[in-house]
Amino acid sequence: MSTKAIAIAREDDRWRAFDLDPTELEDLDALTDAMRDLGDGLVVAFVEEDDEYLAIIRIDEDTSDPRVFLSDRRVLGTSGLAKALLADALPLPAPRGGDDDEDEDEAVMLHAQPIGDLDLLDDLGTTAEALVALIAEEGMLPGDVVAAISERAGAGEILDEVRG
Repeated sequence: MSTKAIAIAREDDRWRAFDLDPTELEDLDALTDAMRDLGDGLVVAFVEEDDEYLAIIRIDEDTSDPRVFLSDRRVLGTSGLAKALLADALPLPAPRGGDDDEDEDEAVMLHAQPIGDLDLLDDLGTTAEALVALIAEEGMLPGDVVAAISERAGAGEILDEVRG
């Protein structure tokens, strides 16, 4: 199993990139604590697991709660890490009553569907529409999406140094 967690932090209009240890990420609180240790300003973390999904978590100096995005809500039921980190922030919708509704819910769950704050990167050059297009583009792996997002934010080179 390949799990990667990387964060970019901006202070004084300069980006820094950091590796995060996925084994230390017990829940969203632990992740946001680790992110706050990286800087007092804007910090964006990217978590990817086995090229199956991309989670983006953002904290700002002026907000207490993280903003969260997940590329495929199905992984909340299949990935222990995704569930531990994001289930409280991004619960799966409860099934609605009626047979037709259950069939509809099952059909939706067969296809990848992003969930969470689609606008969390708007001010960093990636609109909600662009984010959805990136994750939906055929052949784009989570790492490719992270690279594109970081490039648009002006942190592409610094991210490349950490990713190797």
